[in-house]
Order: sequence, then structure tokens, then C-alpha cells
Amino acid sequence: MANNFKLKTKASVGVTTVGIYTVPVSTTTTIIGISLANVSGTGINVTVGIARTVADDISLIKNVPIPQGSTLELMNGNKVVLEADDEITAKSDVASSLDVAVTILEMT
Repeated sequence: MANNFKLKTKASVGVTTVGIYTVPVSTTTTIIGISLANVSGTGINVTVGIARTVADDISLIKNVPIPQGSTLELMNGNKVVLEADDEITAKSDVASSLDVAVTILEMT
């Protein structure tokens, strides 16, 4: 079984929910960390979730405020295990205001 650390990013996330990373077929992924940077000129509220094809979709955080020019670090020692076709999603309440970086470990 191969283990690969990876960084997945998405710049300028806005008011539409977007996929940041989808787990490939025959792969299990562990989320190690998520960084959310407010790149707008105002405070924003962000939602990060997991969309699942075989179970309920969930929110990891919902409408959490990030002040102008700040970054929010998620996970803080916790880990989340994802299965094939699970997708990490994000959105903001302000257009083109959020940069997302997700550090993962893929196990194939």
C-alpha cells in the first residue's frame, strides 16, 4: 500500500459551494489539516463540508467568521478519514474571498 502526502488548493472561493478535493477510486484519504484564508477586504463567513455518495453530507464548520486578512486553521490535531468519492467542499458568503489549502495523506 502506497502512502502519499499531498496539498490540494483552491483560490478565490466565493458564494457557490465548490469541490476542493475528491478521493480517487480505491483510495482512502486522511485529512491532516485545512487552512482557510480570508483574502477579501471585509470579514467573511465560511462553510467547509464533506459531500458523500454513500452517506449523509456533513459540515465540518458552518458560517464561521474569519476577519479581514486572517486565516483559520482547522483540524488542530484531529483527523478525518475519507473514502472513495468523498469530496471536501467549501464556500464563503462573499464572492472570491477565500483561499483554501488542504493537506492530506492518500493511501492506495
